[in-house]
Amino acid sequence: MMPKSQVSAEEPTPFLPAMNSPLRGLSVLRLSVLTDETTSPERQRAANRDAAAALNIALSDEHEAVDLGVSASKTTPFERPELGAWLRRPTEYDALLFWRFDRAVRSMDDMHQLSVWAREHRKMIVIAEGPGGRLVLDFRNPLDPMAQLMVTLFAFAAQFEAQAIRERVLSAQAAMRVMPLRWRGSRPPYGYEPAPLEEGGWTLVQDKQAVAVIERAIKALKDGKSAAAVAMELNAAGIASPRDHWSLRKGRKRGGKTGGAPGETVVRDRFTWRHGALKELLTSERMLGWKVVAQGPVRDDMGAPVMATTEPILTRPEFDAVCALFAERSMDNRSFRSDSVAMLLRVIVCAGCNEVMYLHRPSSKSTSKTETYKCSMYGRGVNCPAPASVKREWAEEYATRRFLDAVGRLRVTESRRIPGYDPQPEIDATTAEYEAHMQEQGQQTSNAAQNAWKRRATALDARLAELESREATPERVEIIDTGKTYTDVWHDADDTERRMLLREAGAVIRVSRAKRGKVFGLDESRLTFALREDFFADAAMELRA
Repeated sequence: MMPKSQVSAEEPTPFLPAMNSPLRGLSVLRLSVLTDETTSPERQRAANRDAAAALNIALSDEHEAVDLGVSASKTTPFERPELGAWLRRPTEYDALLFWRFDRAVRSMDDMHQLSVWAREHRKMIVIAEGPGGRLVLDFRNPLDPMAQLMVTLFAFAAQFEAQAIRERVLSAQAAMRVMPLRWRGSRPPYGYEPAPLEEGGWTLVQDKQAVAVIERAIKALKDGKSAAAVAMELNAAGIASPRDHWSLRKGRKRGGKTGGAPGETVVRDRFTWRHGALKELLTSERMLGWKVVAQGPVRDDMGAPVMATTEPILTRPEFDAVCALFAERSMDNRSFRSDSVAMLLRVIVCAGCNEVMYLHRPSSKSTSKTETYKCSMYGRGVNCPAPASVKREWAEEYATRRFLDAVGRLRVTESRRIPGYDPQPEIDATTAEYEAHMQEQGQQTSNAAQNAWKRRATALDARLAELESREATPERVEIIDTGKTYTDVWHDADDTERRMLLREAGAVIRVSRAKRGKVFGLDESRLTFALREDFFADAAMELRA
């Protein structure tokens, strides 16, 4: 909403009597939904031109304010990108033309502000079409009260209609939300696409192309990659993000408008994968095929989740395994700084305080160019009785030599987690659905409805019998030999991957404070190297084999 000081900042345009010369017009177009064909810009533009011709108002292609994808219920005229800019230049036109009243405003407050602006700047507001035909609100004569009265009446009607539409839409969405397998429309969750139901309406089925991307991301996470690394890989491969994927499916271009301050439009050529969005996607119950709203999963009267599809992307064990991956990494990273290049981060420890050491790079103004691992006592705000530091080159050469001496000849294995299966959660959910269905027994009056009810009861009963026949299987871990030694993998890896190898082996390097005096090489007596005991025991057994 434009502040009052801004509204009156321009000098009012003086009132001019009607003359034969045409008025200068500004054609205003607005759409809430870009795909709405019934209120398309072409239709609005044609109606405004017809009204302008009838009222001796001159229109040009340059005098046009077009705001697409902008809601009148959520933005005032002064906050809309193009119209707002024109309203701040009132000397360039004499009349505003809108197709219908709701193209201008949806609330009485907004209409009041617009009429105050029109009266102070002596403007005409034209509504090209409406229930009573064309409406001309002439504010060029400040002594005429009829324009203000008509504005108030029409603004009330527009606000009442907007509220009624909103209530009808919300009521319909709430009813459809609790209907199993019914999709209410709009953009589906990533991994699914709409499909028609035989009895009418729409449901969701798997989008094979998107499901392949989800499976690729989950595999990368299980291989030890971070969500940020997976997002970078997807972007580098040119794989469309969820928002761009849907745009391409609908035949539109990638990118579009995104968040910004009121009155501002931010346009991106494409939307990219982000690690936070990837985590939200993979840990949402939508992967289980559940209906989910902002408040959480949608449940029926029995507390069971309402299904949006018969084709869930993940089973319950698979979903729990993915959530566990994120939970483990969140706990592991809680107390550590992120550093993507230091090979010994979380491996090298100060012996004086038993806390991790961080890589220190000299500033551009420093004469020294030596990088060192240093005790982090200053960053933690505590005192260390013997803070240690060591040259990066020496420490990493030492870690490489000691690690490969210990396990370099061993073959590298990978652990593959095989999800277990427990039919009980689905038995509980299906039982709840069956009990709810049985409560409707006898409520059907037609033979067709009674037969449909019996078929549903029989299907649920058969499903329960089939679930009860299944045996629960525990989760297991499968060990796979990669055919490579640790030396092979180490030489092919970068610093980040080497750090992962050290961390998996439980490697810890403790560094004591150096002795006074000049140092020309690493004093290995102040460093200790150790591996996790169970890892070293397994390595020794494999060597003997």
